[in-house]
Amino acid sequence: MASLNDLARQHTALGPEARTHLRRLVASWGLIADLSFADLLLFAHVPGPGVESSGVGPTGSASDHAEPTDRFLIIGQIRPTTAQTLYREDLVGTFVPIDQRPLVAQSLTRGEVLDAELDLPLAGQRVAVKAVPVRHEGRIIGVLTIENPRLGARPVGELERTYSGVFTKLVRMIADGVFPFAYEDADSEQSPRVGDGAAILDAEGRVQYASPNATSALHRMGFHANTLGRHLEDLGFRPDVLRTAYRLKVPVTEEIERGTSVTILARVLPLIVDGEVDGALVLIRDVSELRRQQRLLVSMDATIREIHHRVKNNLQTVSSLLRLQGRRVEVPEAKAAIEESVRRIRSIALVHEILAQEGGDDVAFGAVVRPIVAMVEGALVSPDRPIRFRLVGDGPDLPAATASSLAVVLTEFLQNAVEHGFPPGSPGGSVTVELENSTTELVIRVHDDGVGLPPGFDLESEPGLGLTIVRTLAAGEMAGELSIRPAIDRGTTAELRVSLAPASD
Repeated sequence: MASLNDLARQHTALGPEARTHLRRLVASWGLIADLSFADLLLFAHVPGPGVESSGVGPTGSASDHAEPTDRFLIIGQIRPTTAQTLYREDLVGTFVPIDQRPLVAQSLTRGEVLDAELDLPLAGQRVAVKAVPVRHEGRIIGVLTIENPRLGARPVGELERTYSGVFTKLVRMIADGVFPFAYEDADSEQSPRVGDGAAILDAEGRVQYASPNATSALHRMGFHANTLGRHLEDLGFRPDVLRTAYRLKVPVTEEIERGTSVTILARVLPLIVDGEVDGALVLIRDVSELRRQQRLLVSMDATIREIHHRVKNNLQTVSSLLRLQGRRVEVPEAKAAIEESVRRIRSIALVHEILAQEGGDDVAFGAVVRPIVAMVEGALVSPDRPIRFRLVGDGPDLPAATASSLAVVLTEFLQNAVEHGFPPGSPGGSVTVELENSTTELVIRVHDDGVGLPPGFDLESEPGLGLTIVRTLAAGEMAGELSIRPAIDRGTTAELRVSLAPASD
């Protein structure tokens, strides 16, 4: 589904700053839906042929190129958490003829907050609608509608009456261009909503109302007295929280911890009437369990890093012991076999070293390739047989097990390229490592310009331990396609293709 920004850019004449203002509104309008017990829809007017702008002047009168044409586009929608929704279907991206939404057109052209009871086809019933012009820098850039079942259908309690007063102030702030706040710092996923707990403050910062959920959260903080008439500081908040919100007219978020088991997230939003702070809405959420889980994740991540670190150290210990053993061996074939084993172990240790540093379950394969190339270059290249190594491309992020197997395969490719492509007495040459990856496939290709493959070479019947390991890993663990063939110009090309697509069920 297209985003608000995409819809507005493609179908309206709204500029980047106006679209940013609408995005901020949609990011923070959950509290309006909750306070009004209503569905919210955000309408943008779609210019017709020859219409250059959809802005409306600061007085509310239409500008020269601002007459609404034949339709609107719904670019935002949210349902309340405090009441049942009118709309089960997603309406974002829906074009609406102007004659179906006359109240929206009137609010857009007149720049006024309008109320009416309407029969709406999309809702399938008679609906109380409030149309609010969204003003930004003196111009109307859209219309917000607040829609709920016809008023008077049931008695209204204290909570709804209290929320209605705050809602009315927020509507006025939207129409005045004050809300959403220019520097909104809310985290849409963690920020408290009205249903989590809400307290209403007056212009002096004293509590006028606290919802039952807000009272429960304050009890968890250790405040058990009556909250009415108490200043926000008396409830356990820092004094500068309210001062900052009131003086700077910006929302302020505070996280309060009581020991290690209680964490309360509070957000103070000043309510501005005629340019002055007339009170505040304090949203309160108990995030104790969320923070506990986050601490567990941090601890688990540290534990996993430590495990990778210890595995890496153990592998390096085994590698060192093998090197010591290799120094005592005098048979050249045995010494070479031990050295190859050391390189294989070190290639796996490299993967665990990166995981120990970065954490997570995946590793950037490009970060593994570079030290492997350096390791082979340092171990096998000598001054009398100079070999230049070159790396082309980069690898994707891979699961640790896959990265370890590919590291071993790459090590074998490089060892074979150096040892068989440039035997003792050859003048040296170059080895190129190519990494090609897409969303579905990774290709590892090692090309050398050495002496080439021996006559009658057959990959499937080659008895060498290195190629046996490569065949086993390629065909068994990774279900890849392995090939070793003569290069087009000179030398040999070893290639492994591995699917990156998730396995089907």
